[in-house]
Amino acid sequence: MLRIRYMILVVGMFLWAACSSVPDEKVTPPVDYLQESQADFDARMEWWRDARFGMFIHWGLYAIPAGVFEGDTTHSIGEWIMQTLHIPVSEYEKLAGEFNPVQFDPVLWAQTAADAGMKYLVITSKHHDGFCLWDSEVSQYDIMDASPYKKDILGALKKACDDAGVKLCFYHSIMDWHHPQAQSINYPDYNTQDKMNPEFAQYRDYYLRPQLHELVTKYDPAVLWFDGEWIPEWTEDQGKALYNELRNLKPELIINNRVGKGRQGMQGMNKGDQDYAGDFGTPEQEILSGTSEHDWESCMTMNDTWGFKSFDHNWKSTQTLINNLVDCAAKGGNYLLNIGPTAEGLIPEASVERLHEVGKWMHINSEAIYETRRNGNPYQLDETTKLTYKKDGKTAYVIATSWPGTELNLGALKPAAGSKINLLGADEVLTWEEQAGEAIITIPAALQDEKNRPCDYAWVFKVTLSD
Repeated sequence: MLRIRYMILVVGMFLWAACSSVPDEKVTPPVDYLQESQADFDARMEWWRDARFGMFIHWGLYAIPAGVFEGDTTHSIGEWIMQTLHIPVSEYEKLAGEFNPVQFDPVLWAQTAADAGMKYLVITSKHHDGFCLWDSEVSQYDIMDASPYKKDILGALKKACDDAGVKLCFYHSIMDWHHPQAQSINYPDYNTQDKMNPEFAQYRDYYLRPQLHELVTKYDPAVLWFDGEWIPEWTEDQGKALYNELRNLKPELIINNRVGKGRQGMQGMNKGDQDYAGDFGTPEQEILSGTSEHDWESCMTMNDTWGFKSFDHNWKSTQTLINNLVDCAAKGGNYLLNIGPTAEGLIPEASVERLHEVGKWMHINSEAIYETRRNGNPYQLDETTKLTYKKDGKTAYVIATSWPGTELNLGALKPAAGSKINLLGADEVLTWEEQAGEAIITIPAALQDEKNRPCDYAWVFKVTLSD
């Protein structure tokens, strides 16, 4: 049942494409942020582009079954177990009474992200199963009311992230399998138009929107990362209205392209037939094959699932994770790397080990990732040698994901005359010379011995560019 103050809130919310609100001459008209200037957009996106690397966290009730419910095993991703095993709402919601993550340590989570070199953290405030990780005013299906834990997970994580210098962001599902007026599990054929929930507008206006207001006003997230926009009830007009509503709450908020209907499947970038809502594209489990003039962020798992699944041990190697980070940065995108904590609140040890290794690499080489821009420059010398550029355009970083041997040919890259070239993490200045119009770096004999190299996995050569 709605609380009175939220009934008042909804009446005064932003004008929607599908309905109008009561005019009030004393209220400042909302800004149409869909008409934002390029300069304002660039200023708002600056920190996000500088960051390049973030942590994704999928955590909720689905961590309890961890891929197995009453003896039935899901062969899909862990957080979709309610849908893939057709678990009734009445049965699945009982898991809330078991969710008691007493080993959740928000300080450790935030510091783990920071130590890995991640600048922002995106956690599932509510996934498709509908369970909320904060004390929602419009629902009892949340961490405070339905679980024995009774602590504000998002509040604790907000403080920890602030202390660690990591920006807190929220994933939020537009669809909701638990709410009876939403696109629920009772409508499994969610791509079939005749299965649309006729009461979806009630869910949207009296549940989805108030919850998003709560998240923005209580926790001040840097990014809202939407998902579940593919349901037929959701339209581009609703996405644009929601985008504007949330930006009017917090003008500097960044919102992904899944707020509307623009993205093209897992490839994640917007279709080209019209202007869609959202600030950046969202390739999922893949990296763009080339570059894009638009902002984008590749979200990827460490194994094969987003939410914790106890028997998924198909972990990507640290080498692969670093290669992915470098590939994203070289092509002008961000890398959002997922962890799926256990029901107790622990980050899987395999994830911890890999994040530690990535952090060691970033400690030496982060300047080749942070504050870089492609700006139309080439992004690779070859498949194993990528290029990033400082946003002032004066410095290039040549990142070799396999050891180049005794020489490294910079191809068309032109170092400034008389400039020094360094291998990040090494004290020795490297010699180079121009041969037939191409700069060749000589790599000394000492560095041919692996134990003398400053890091593992990938090596960064810093080049001052000619004007």
